[in-house]
Amino acid sequence: MTGRYRLRGAAQFAAVLRGGRRFEGKQLQLIALPATGPVGRVGYVIASRHLKRAIDRNRLKRMLREAVRARRPAMNAYDVVVRLRAACTPEDVSTAAAEGARLLDQVTLDTRL
Repeated sequence: MTGRYRLRGAAQFAAVLRGGRRFEGKQLQLIALPATGPVGRVGYVIASRHLKRAIDRNRLKRMLREAVRARRPAMNAYDVVVRLRAACTPEDVSTAAAEGARLLDQVTLDTRL
């Protein structure tokens, strides 16, 4: 994912977190806001208190980036923050990534954004 598809800086994250529509899952929360630029951007908030090892956090982010990449034409309309909201074990990373893909599908189908 190139830099133009990434949310950068606290101000960009705060804008999405403040004004976006929330999609809740068991382990993940997805916040989406109509894109302000020509393409939608994505940011990830994966806290070390929820997933201890860096290798597991990075694996989850890679899996979520792939889910976004597969939905890229539809995701260009939104700025999105994906946040891990509950503790997750290394064995649950693939389950969390599947939940993220399902939440991304909900965003692309929701017409209220």
